[in-house]
Amino acid sequence: MAVLQGPEFYISKRAGRAIIDHALIDEGDTILVALSGGKDSLTLLQILRDRQKFVPIRYRLVAAHIDFGFHASLPGQLSRHCKKLGVPFHRVKLDVLRKAPREKINCFWCSWNRRKALFQLADRLGIRKIAFGHHKDDIAQTMLMNLFFHGEISTMCPRQELFRGKIVIIRPLAYVDESMIRTFARRMRFSVQTCRCPRGDLSQRHTVAGIIRDLEKICPEVKTNLTKSTGRIKQDYLG
Repeated sequence: MAVLQGPEFYISKRAGRAIIDHALIDEGDTILVALSGGKDSLTLLQILRDRQKFVPIRYRLVAAHIDFGFHASLPGQLSRHCKKLGVPFHRVKLDVLRKAPREKINCFWCSWNRRKALFQLADRLGIRKIAFGHHKDDIAQTMLMNLFFHGEISTMCPRQELFRGKIVIIRPLAYVDESMIRTFARRMRFSVQTCRCPRGDLSQRHTVAGIIRDLEKICPEVKTNLTKSTGRIKQDYLG
């Protein structure tokens, strides 16, 4: 049995809790891990791969990178990384940047196109479950973004079924704080890539992340409270 220590123990334990609470992985599953090259997706792949050594559920991992062309050397780096882990790797190159008006390119646009490509790849490979590296911070931020900017109460779910269950999105890091992922990525010496999009800093997510950091000074549990709130809805107080 593998012995996990430090941040990996913390992350794996919380991922395990999310997997159990939301029935994210079943016996015999093949899981397509969305691999961007950032710290979150690299951590997700490492944790899921290491958990294969000791959890009673057997599952198979496949990694996929959607290449927009921002990082010329990244696909090769990710391919070599997956080879070391023994995980099959797929690269999907998208030639959409030069076709899109500059004013339309933002974080939402990239996310939408990336997700569409992942769905198409999963369909070709006959894979039902796609794992994203979204963590607790992402979920809390998304909830406030939707509330502030769209006037709706919604967020990322740890498990989300789409197309009548044909595709299932899972987020095993839903209970994990970004700070611990950052620590783990440093200790693992991941060659982390960050978004180089010139419009990335205009994202609403950066603004909301700052608000949450300020709130944590007076309420350290604000992220946990936000992520749990969708399961504690008081219908009598909603119009």
